[in-house]
Amino acid sequence: MSSIPFHDRDGSIWLNGEIVPWREAKIHVLTHGLHYGSSVFEGVRVYNGRIFRLEAHTDRLIQSARILGYTIPYTADEINAACAEVVKANGLTDAYVRPIAWRGSEMMGVSAQANRINLSIAAWVWPSYFDPAQRLKGIRLDLSRWRRPSPETIPCRAKAAGLYMICTLSKHEAEGKGFADALMLDWRGYVAETTGANIFLVRGEEIHTPTPDCFLDGITRQTVIGLAKARGLKIVERHIFLEELWDFRECFITGTAAEVTPVSEIGPYRFTPGAVSKALMEDYDRLVRGGN
Repeated sequence: MSSIPFHDRDGSIWLNGEIVPWREAKIHVLTHGLHYGSSVFEGVRVYNGRIFRLEAHTDRLIQSARILGYTIPYTADEINAACAEVVKANGLTDAYVRPIAWRGSEMMGVSAQANRINLSIAAWVWPSYFDPAQRLKGIRLDLSRWRRPSPETIPCRAKAAGLYMICTLSKHEAEGKGFADALMLDWRGYVAETTGANIFLVRGEEIHTPTPDCFLDGITRQTVIGLAKARGLKIVERHIFLEELWDFRECFITGTAAEVTPVSEIGPYRFTPGAVSKALMEDYDRLVRGGN
């Protein structure tokens, strides 16, 4: 990934209905979304000039905003068109698109009903989320001390920026210990997800994955489940205790950024990237690049 700071780049960003120069896409320091976390976002990949599953991501963005109590002032079709416009304006064919909506700076305080709802869409080149050489061998995950909260305490169905605070804490701690990422449990002690990806565990011809009842049912997760079923593999969605990880031979994670990435280690648990992980990596890559 480029070391150029994101605020100091060339290019164009779509902001509230128009394409503006990258460096001019700014907000005020008293923006509600910054102070109170009232922003929602998406991450979408572009492969060979095609934005993969854009409609699903846009629908989730709109629904996330509704869960946080506001309506994005653009239709799904308008948002989809804006995403395509910003990709074209930046001359990108393989990239990452980041739409984000937030409450503005008209009111400062917990209550902010009168604030303008803003929408920005940026796009940039973003290669593999993990080191490519390590990714093929399987990444190493730490065990986070932070847990996914109960859905009675957070809007867990929204892809809301505020929910990622413990993800940043977990990933920083993991990287500080030499790991690529961290596995998070939920408030009950069940396996949940990594800091930005869903997790799958392979035993025989079965793939087990946690029930997404307090974290996002990822769009990539749904796509990979479809690919696995097409191969005749059985998907088992259930609550998984950490101690059960001894029983699985393969593990991989999925996400827009992570794509399909094998895992070789989670704390004391060891896995060997094998035929199932490799097949689904190849199937996913073929799907996103083949235009199907």
